[in-house]
Amino acid sequence: MERAGQEILEKQKRFLFPAVITYYSEPLAVVRGKGLCLYDTEGREYLDFFGGILTVIAGHCNDKITDALVEQARTLQHTSTLFLTAPQVELAEKLAAITPGRLQKSFFTNSGTEANETAIQIARAYTGRHEVVALRHAYSGRSALAMSITGQYAWRTGGPGLPGIVHAHSAYCYRCPFEKTYPDCELVCARDMEEMIRTATSGQLAAFIAEPIQGVGGFITPPKEYFLIVAEIIRKYGGVFISDEVQTGLGRTGGKWFGIEHWGVQPDILTMAKGLANGLPAGATIAAPEIADSLKGLTISTFGGNPVSARAAKATIDLIESEGLLENARVVGQYLRERLEELQDKHLIIGEVRGMGLMQGVELVRDRKAKQPAVEEIRRLMDLAKNNGLILGKGGLYGNVIRISPALTCTRRDVDDAIRLLDRSLSQLQQA
Repeated sequence: MERAGQEILEKQKRFLFPAVITYYSEPLAVVRGKGLCLYDTEGREYLDFFGGILTVIAGHCNDKITDALVEQARTLQHTSTLFLTAPQVELAEKLAAITPGRLQKSFFTNSGTEANETAIQIARAYTGRHEVVALRHAYSGRSALAMSITGQYAWRTGGPGLPGIVHAHSAYCYRCPFEKTYPDCELVCARDMEEMIRTATSGQLAAFIAEPIQGVGGFITPPKEYFLIVAEIIRKYGGVFISDEVQTGLGRTGGKWFGIEHWGVQPDILTMAKGLANGLPAGATIAAPEIADSLKGLTISTFGGNPVSARAAKATIDLIESEGLLENARVVGQYLRERLEELQDKHLIIGEVRGMGLMQGVELVRDRKAKQPAVEEIRRLMDLAKNNGLILGKGGLYGNVIRISPALTCTRRDVDDAIRLLDRSLSQLQQA
């Protein structure tokens, strides 16, 4: 590592919590970003196909978004929710226009963790009940409640979770817990929801919270029937459906604003963050009017709906809309999928390619029949890809899934460049 990068690393070790993880055997010190590219302390360019964990949804330092937030920062930077501001209400109006069904009223926060926490809070207030159903393999954030909802032990630090939360089976078809094969399985993972409720809960549900595609879980993508079945069961037992769109929202899945729209289910509450403001801290919880109105008492959010973040979020949505990025994510995402499947045909270490739009996962295995997770191999692959100038993410319960999520401005040429670099990295991994 070069001197400037080494100095940053040494200061991080000295002044930051050691639990703050970094990628790579030699962490990458980034100083600049533009479009789909990042640059390190030596000026070396990297093609970013992870987008800050699906956050830089319109590209690094997008000029239109940057101009809007700079103008706002020079006008009004902060007031808190105790005062009226145009950026906050204009963003809320826009979200009401693009979200599915009867979703209308928003509460703004700083992150996906807070957005999900707010969603659970209002679901409990509306139903007068406490119990929540989440999914195995899920990730919902790092607060005590969000970690309790999370269905991966590695992300549940601090001991046992909070009471009142149970975890149902996820539709992880590649590693089906029932050892079935879709579609002959008759969606046993979804239909098991009712028995789980009848045996592991009081039957008095407040909510069901789920990501349409599980992000940290490794981009697990359920069959088209899954959410139709589980939403009906959940509502039978009085619960509301919370769609966690922190990673799938704002066009990431291609063709539609929100991931759950691909499954034909209208949520009662929807959460978003990450790509909402193209990298600025911003989270939102939006609900049907009667649900939002059920939250009584006093509440504020000091930084939620911050004028600069709200203005950046509105500019991000406007740009996605004006530049046709929903359709671009669908078309280029399909091309990305095809190119990844070509790599699957070439490299036996690729067990499955899955996802939607510009949210594609590649699960690596040591043996396709046994499906043994290629845990050490993906660590080496990440280093190789970085050395070749390609930034990727990883996830999954075993940490063996490549997560690919470039900005929605991605082109077919960008895909070709990324595939070339990934192909080279996979070949080097097999030669080592």
